[in-house]
Amino acid sequence: MEFSSNIASLQPSATMAVSALAKQLRAQGRDVIDLSAGEPDFPTPSWIAEGGLEAVRTGRTRYTPAPGLPELRQAVASDLSRRSRAGWSISPDSVVVTAGAKQALWNACFALFGPGDQVLIASPYWTSYPQMVGLCGADPVPVRGPEENGFKLRPEDLEAAAGPSTRGLIICSPSNPTGTVYTLKELEAVAEWARDRGVWILSDEIYRRIVFTGAGEDAPSLSDLPPSTLGPYVLVDGASKCFAMTGWRIGYSVTEPEVARKLAAFQSHTTSNAATPSQYAALRALSDPVRAQESIGNMVTAFLRRRNLMVEGFSRRLPGLTLVEPEGAFYLFFRVDGEYSKEVSDSQAWCSRVLETTGVALVPGAAFGDDRYVRLSYATSDDLLTEALRRLSEERE
Repeated sequence: MEFSSNIASLQPSATMAVSALAKQLRAQGRDVIDLSAGEPDFPTPSWIAEGGLEAVRTGRTRYTPAPGLPELRQAVASDLSRRSRAGWSISPDSVVVTAGAKQALWNACFALFGPGDQVLIASPYWTSYPQMVGLCGADPVPVRGPEENGFKLRPEDLEAAAGPSTRGLIICSPSNPTGTVYTLKELEAVAEWARDRGVWILSDEIYRRIVFTGAGEDAPSLSDLPPSTLGPYVLVDGASKCFAMTGWRIGYSVTEPEVARKLAAFQSHTTSNAATPSQYAALRALSDPVRAQESIGNMVTAFLRRRNLMVEGFSRRLPGLTLVEPEGAFYLFFRVDGEYSKEVSDSQAWCSRVLETTGVALVPGAAFGDDRYVRLSYATSDDLLTEALRRLSEERE
């Protein structure tokens, strides 16, 4: 069977593949601890879910405008403006609501990049970034910052990788898979480099509110920078992670109104609009900032406790596996190439061996652009994390 050249090099999502395998093994009766999933294990707060349920009960289930409910776009703009350290005043005309942050990123990539373009991607990267860029006909170019600084990019790293065809840059902070967080100064330096180069910067900020670097503070955002710092940009965020709404599929992009109109026009020919009841649930979440911060704060407290449990557990029980200490999100990215052998020669083989011998499901680092590493999600219970540590350590005894 022949397929279009559009998908000739397309690879399935490695994280979803591992999660599916873990579920399959469980169905076969295997005792599997799945630490591959990139989603909070908490339920959507009931007061937010009620916003979606009320929409269904009252018949608000029809199409919305392609860029989203006007009141939700206003709520996104107001929320970002309120939290901006630089005093941004964002117009709802800048906002496009999407079926998850993944669609917001895809919309931007397809609208901005094409054949002959190069797009720099901060590496290690979320598995979908290179695939999205490739689907647009552009060339993804991974760029890695210093390992000792959590791989964060500096202008000199970008300049060394850039060329005459460089048109875009994709970054993620807090990072999936490393959990590293750019400081405001680091983010400003990257943004200024992109501005001076005339390069589009796509900033994936979906984990922005899951951060451990300050009490109640968000991770630095493009919206915290003076507008003069920025050239062309698209900021991407959503409700999936911070409100435990992954299945509701609500993301959004923020950019200049002219660009937003193009993104909305493209979306009108693909998915039309994000699910209407989901939009009303997100509207409920963003319309009560005090309650929202309380819900997020409770979740971040749990993630911080689990982060500490895993970092301390690795240090005590798995000292041979060095890691990038996360400052946000809910992942550990740890190095395993010291255990490679003729039989176990890469991260895929390492994860396969661990799954077979311990029942712990992890994601190979090759999926994120670094075959020396493996990603673990600590978005699960303390008891399961403790048991996973026990199994991983006993396997080495």
